[in-house]
Amino acid sequence: MATDDRAPAPRPDSRLVAAAVAGDGAAVAELVAFLRPVVLRYCRGRLGLGGGAEDCAQEVLLAVLVELPRYRYEPNSFLPFVFGIAGHKVADEFRRRSRNRADPYADAGDEDRPGPDEFAQTDSRLQIEELLEHLAPEQRELLTLRVVLGYSAEETAAALGLPSAVAVRVSQHRALTKLRRLMRGRPEPKKKDD
Repeated sequence: MATDDRAPAPRPDSRLVAAAVAGDGAAVAELVAFLRPVVLRYCRGRLGLGGGAEDCAQEVLLAVLVELPRYRYEPNSFLPFVFGIAGHKVADEFRRRSRNRADPYADAGDEDRPGPDEFAQTDSRLQIEELLEHLAPEQRELLTLRVVLGYSAEETAAALGLPSAVAVRVSQHRALTKLRRLMRGRPEPKKKDD
């Protein structure tokens, strides 16, 4: 049986979160410093390395700061709160991209034009994004945390506020099964009326 050598997803100390919610400036600064790499990793996982992931992460952190005074602290609920905001900001970024079809690059010479490999990578990424759009937002978030960011089932359950690691695994299995069907061109099976 293989072991998982990845480091567990970090969690903020509950006392730090409580102090930040209470308005302690030093705690807020420490919490933001803690959250920045976690949020940036999430945004990069959803948006890619370029494509505004850094800007999106900054928007997430600002939104967390705005909502922090109204947040009611409960143990193990802070990361789901942050990832919920991050999911909405990523969705906003995808909507913004779909409305703005202008080429963001200046007219470059032939030496700066993308090669065939870059076009193939872009095409593959677009195909994956199109497939993921067929999933429920919760399933996309779950797959991002599990597959892209490498969170364990337990960490994903905590981050998304799911009841258990088993619930994560079941939802992940359903999402991946749906993606396999879509890739093979098979329709979704009809649900039985019980």
